Amino acid sequence: MSGSGRLDSGPRSAVVVGAGIVGLSTAWFLQERGVSVTVVDRTGVAAGASWGNAGWIAPGLAIPLNEPAVLRYGLRSLLSPSAPLHVPASADPRLWSFLARFAANCRWSSWTRAVHANLPLNDDAVDAYDALTRGGVTAPTIDAPITAGFESPRQAQVLLRELGRLAEAGQQVRHALLSGDELRELVPLAAPALTAGVRIDGQRYVDPGAFVQALGRAVVARGATIHTFDVVDVRTDGSGVRVHRAAGKALRADVAVLATGAWLPGLARKLGVRTPVRAGRGYSFTVPVDEPVPGPVYLPGIRVACTPYQDGLRVAGTMEFRDPDAPGVPARLAAIIESARPFLRGVHWDERRDVWVGPRPVTPDGRPLVGALRAPGVYVAGGHGMWGLAQGPVTGRLLAELITTGKEPPALRALDPLR
Repeated sequence: MSGSGRLDSGPRSAVVVGAGIVGLSTAWFLQERGVSVTVVDRTGVAAGASWGNAGWIAPGLAIPLNEPAVLRYGLRSLLSPSAPLHVPASADPRLWSFLARFAANCRWSSWTRAVHANLPLNDDAVDAYDALTRGGVTAPTIDAPITAGFESPRQAQVLLRELGRLAEAGQQVRHALLSGDELRELVPLAAPALTAGVRIDGQRYVDPGAFVQALGRAVVARGATIHTFDVVDVRTDGSGVRVHRAAGKALRADVAVLATGAWLPGLARKLGVRTPVRAGRGYSFTVPVDEPVPGPVYLPGIRVACTPYQDGLRVAGTMEFRDPDAPGVPARLAAIIESARPFLRGVHWDERRDVWVGPRPVTPDGRPLVGALRAPGVYVAGGHGMWGLAQGPVTGRLLAELITTGKEPPALRALDPLR
């Protein structure tokens, strides 16, 4: 542990609840500032969305979900079991309350507010990863453009307009329009059905499970202990915070950080967080391919992300609003395969492995929840939606600064968890 940044008046100990990319990044940056850290997770390191996602460190594509087109698309496909966006028939009033708030935020003013809020996270996302790898996290991040493929140049204009709106809001993304032939030079797997592309430069990707596992090992090597149990309550008193399990002795520390992803509401609601977080579940699997995959591939029309992964291709997609612990739905997996099959060649779809379903924490306004709660010494970090892997390290760095100095970084003002 370096200890070089700790202020004597700041906290000396912390319990971080959640061992995904956000929680472990917060733990690592707290250690950088001299804080002794204990990590707790319900199932272990990288057991949730931090393992099964597409592995993109893609700040250039961290586009808020709540744009008006998503609302129009969602209304058409709401109950279709094969649509990329799916809401199962349910009597859950909290789900429908969330969807109503999401719909109310699907306007350009709210979308632009979300872009501005996420801009500092996206600007420093890659730099925060570099800080981790310079500091001893022994897993590579790989520089590569992300190539989006389309059936027609007209469809490509949809993404180009989104990138233009990002630029107007202050987020410049280097990109280039590609012909079908140029697309196939970059992506040999691209089928003839794809006749246009957009190359998004300045992005990276990782093996997400391997990176988060390496981050966990680095946190332990710096002195942390990782416990596996379900946290049922967090309480404060004059001497700090107590993190309670169902049975057994509570953990005590000066501060606690809640970074439990899609399970955040279980604890956060008790502590005054009113912005709902819902599980937007995604599916992924890995398949063999006939040719090496030089970099990530995006199919925006069907909302499928593909990434080089362990000599094959990891395929990830769908947004399904269902309970985070619900079992996977085979029809959702089949829908991804059938939608992607016409656009990729040399893919052995029937030889799937590492089939996974997991929840991503989605907020209705497109802004994460990062900051202090009213309970003294309790902080929250979550609600990053599909961009938790990209934004996790920079979130941890900013939150560690807030915790140890008591001064809120300007980047966190729009992410107030009590908004």
